[in-house]
Amino acid sequence: MRQNDKALLTRLKEHGVEFVIIGGVCGVLHGLPLVTLVLAVSCPFSAENLRRIEASVRDLHPYHRLAANKLPLELTDSLISRLKNLYLSTDLGILDCLSEVAGIGNYPDVLKCSVPQKTTYGEFRILSMDALIAAKEAAGRDRDHYALKLIRAIKERSSGS
Repeated sequence: MRQNDKALLTRLKEHGVEFVIIGGVCGVLHGLPLVTLVLAVSCPFSAENLRRIEASVRDLHPYHRLAANKLPLELTDSLISRLKNLYLSTDLGILDCLSEVAGIGNYPDVLKCSVPQKTTYGEFRILSMDALIAAKEAAGRDRDHYALKLIRAIKERSSGS
């Protein structure tokens, strides 16, 4: 995993953000030999949690990466009430925050499908291997099909089948 992803995860944790690691970084933590340039997390989109995300990246020049004019991250009460996802670019890389995950559901469903993962830089919750498979199947992108082959091979090897 990239050092920048570790630094972003550490910042989220230090600021008390509630989240579960999903996507490619989750796959890497399960042992996938992939490189991912996006740190994706699922989290509750409460005002409190979104403000914690904002605080965790404030000094990293965050901006909305999908906005044509690279709008800086400035959360207002009005914006918070409308947000479902937050796609950010920061000095440490890309951070995508999702309120729902395809194939799993909203954050409480994601949390139920997560497992603790200890790392050298902290303990985090990640999608279980079965939940990661469900999410990748639902997303259905070419890169997800490739990742699914690897995830299933790892799962088969770890179960001794």
